[in-house]
Parts: sequence; structure tokens; C-alpha cells
Amino acid sequence: MSRAGGSSVPGAVKLLLLVNSSASSVTPRSRVVIGKALSADHDVTVAETSRRGHATRLAQGAAAGGVDVVVVLGGDGTLNEAANGLAGTRCALAALPGGSTNVFARTVGLPNDPIEATGVLLDALARRSIHRVGLGSVNGRYFLFHTGVGFDAAVVEQVERRSALKRYAGHPLFVYAGFATWIRHYDRSRPRFAVHHADGSVVDDAYLTIVLNTNPYTYLGNTPLDLAPEATLDRGLAAVTLRTMAFARTLRIIASALGRGRALRRSRWVDHRVDLTGLTVRAYGPVPYQVDGDHLGDAELLVFRHEHEVLDLVLP
Repeated sequence: MSRAGGSSVPGAVKLLLLVNSSASSVTPRSRVVIGKALSADHDVTVAETSRRGHATRLAQGAAAGGVDVVVVLGGDGTLNEAANGLAGTRCALAALPGGSTNVFARTVGLPNDPIEATGVLLDALARRSIHRVGLGSVNGRYFLFHTGVGFDAAVVEQVERRSALKRYAGHPLFVYAGFATWIRHYDRSRPRFAVHHADGSVVDDAYLTIVLNTNPYTYLGNTPLDLAPEATLDRGLAAVTLRTMAFARTLRIIASALGRGRALRRSRWVDHRVDLTGLTVRAYGPVPYQVDGDHLGDAELLVFRHEHEVLDLVLP
């Protein structure tokens, strides 16, 4: 860790700026500018992640060491790791967009430019705009915005296999990976799992499920894909399950998501639920899953829970 400088400004807080220098939008210049901006008003220490899971351990250490806020300059994966280190503590999490898509930072209202977002974050810190929010969890792993099971996770796996291209071709790479997965890397010949809900109902012919803690699901450029506008940080989980992978039907479902998702609830091929406290996925053999955009492997049993008011979050 290194110190970016201290501040004697009244109301200054102790910050850890946690940087993933490998993230798509993080540059040496942005790191320096952001560090100086934060340290003008606050006591800032800088730490850099070096491997998968490192952000969780750094965040845990920050919370144990009396840090008030962990500011993450990185992508959604780094932010998720930090959230897992801070959940259940009184050390707050703050996001700065440093990845290729920055779903969560944009969802909570931050600009997609990290330097511009720093100004918004400083205003929020000055107002002490810190709120206790809920998270989702899957098999004990917290998620900020969503977990994808099935086809969605298989696409993320293909993107991660080409991670060297992600910095330069983020959105086109996802589109390419989507088509490649459709053609070669996911068995669409049969349903892959069943979704068991707390009310006893079962969706037994699922190909893809997205469990959301917030909306939108993701962004295509500047356009949000809205699967469940009801999903917010102060409500339960939402679950959207596709019961078909027929090409024309799937395209219509995607088009509906680009149009605020209103038609999703009327489709016989989509199971749409909101305000859930939990659900369970039981797969017909190992199925891939991803958490906040990070592929975590395959599983045959996934247990989801909504964890109420578990994380302090700095909000604009």
C-alpha cells in the first residue's frame, strides 16, 4: 500500500483507494488525478489488486483497520470482490467506473468517466450520503447487481477466455462471444435446470435465469437492458427465467428488454418474479454461472438469498 496524502479538512474521512490497474478504463493518468482529488479532502491510502480475490482481502483488512470508505477504481468484478470483503461491516463501499461496462456504477447514477465520477463521489462524501443496502447471495457469495445461470454465464466464460481483448473491444467482444456461444458452446437442445421458488412453484424447463438485485441487467453501449425495473437496492430479488432458446423467440425477448422489458411479463416463454427472499436452482448436470460479470465455474445446486441491509454504500 502507498499513501496518496492526508488532509486536515474538517469532516475528512479515512479512505482506501483500491485500484485494479488491469481494468479497461484505468490509466496511469486517471489513477494519479483521482488520487490527488480524493486526498485534497480526505486521508487516502492507495492499494493495487494483483490477483483474483485480492480485493476481498484488501477490503477486509481496511474494515478491520478502521478505514471509513473503500473506493474501488476498477470494473464490476473488482467491485464485487470488495463488497464481499465489506458486507456485514460498517466500512462503506464507493464505486468509480474503471471497467468496460461498469454496470453497478452506472446503475447508482455515476457518470461513466472515472474522473467526472470522482467529483460526484466527493460531493456524496461531503453530504455523508451513505445508505445501508441489501445484496443478493448465491451459495454464500454476495452479488451487487445480478447472477446469471446458464447461457448468460457461458457467454461470460467465452469473454474471459479472450480477456486480453476486453480493454480494446469490450462491447463488440460480448456480441461476438454471444454468437459463438449460441453456435458452439452451449447445449440448447434441452432445458438445463429447474428453478424452485419459495411458494412451492417450479419452473422445470429453464435454459437461462438472471437473478437481479438491481436493474438494468447490463448496458449495450448507452442503452440499458431492462429485465426487471422493480429490482432496487431496497427491495427483494427479481428472477427472470427463459424457457426457450429458439432464435426468433430469444430475439423478441432481447428486443423487449431494450424497450424497458414491458413485454417480458406477457411472454409464455418467460417466467418473471419480483420481491423474492430466495430461490433454488437445481441443474440437470453441471451448469455455468456468473456473479456480477465474473464466471465462477459450473454447479448443480445454487441457493439464492436476499440479504437485507448488509452493506454501507456511498450513493450520489
